[in-house]
Amino acid sequence: MPRLRIRFYAELNDFLTPKRRQATFELPFAAGASIRDVIESCNAPHTEVDLVLVNGRSVDFAYQPQDGDQVSVYPVFESFDITPALHLRPAPLRETKFALDAHLGKLAGLLRLLGFDTLYRKDWDDAELARISREERRILLTRDRGILKRSQVTHGYYVREDQPRRQAVEIARRFDLRRQIKPYTRCMRCNGLLRAVDKADVFDRLEPLTKLHYNEFHQCDSCGQVYWQGSHFEPLRRFVERIANSADTFTDNPQSHAPTS
Repeated sequence: MPRLRIRFYAELNDFLTPKRRQATFELPFAAGASIRDVIESCNAPHTEVDLVLVNGRSVDFAYQPQDGDQVSVYPVFESFDITPALHLRPAPLRETKFALDAHLGKLAGLLRLLGFDTLYRKDWDDAELARISREERRILLTRDRGILKRSQVTHGYYVREDQPRRQAVEIARRFDLRRQIKPYTRCMRCNGLLRAVDKADVFDRLEPLTKLHYNEFHQCDSCGQVYWQGSHFEPLRRFVERIANSADTFTDNPQSHAPTS
């Protein structure tokens, strides 16, 4: 069986077994396999790769490796200009929109809090999620590496963190979202857009103390959920500020990822 020597760089090492990380290793491959097949055999999804060099030359995913090839695999570049090389992923999406798998429900609420168009349903299977991501040009966020290997998925990311607030920081940094944040413009429950409403229009839906102490309200155009800056708002406001500033740690504990009603 032919063999090549391959090395993965930067965060792509997250997908490798410990012995293969930060090192060049030999890898057997089947005749006729593409370089994409070889890369994904190491558990690195193609959506995480932006540049492949074979013997110092940039190649696309369809390249069929040869015995003895020297392969270098790089993640998406954010700080370096690699214009002369062959980008393997499609051009960046003009509008940042997300679709999330069933494991990321709390992250979906936080991204909506930050103002990002974020689709999430627990009952979507991998095929449906991949279809939605492609047809609606959404970045697929997942904790399942397998779905990112589907050919339908062109923009996807494997979320490393397992705690929702840290996941939100990770996504904000990974996709440089700080300048795109528009907090409190989307419904955390359904992703609909919020609009200001008169107190009289929602008065019959409010609790007695809310009627007494609050005068500014917003309502979701899609599901009708009512929002106001109640006791739950201050920790959420601090959370948004820390996301915007890319803070490393979070010590507050937002009481609710769902709105007060």
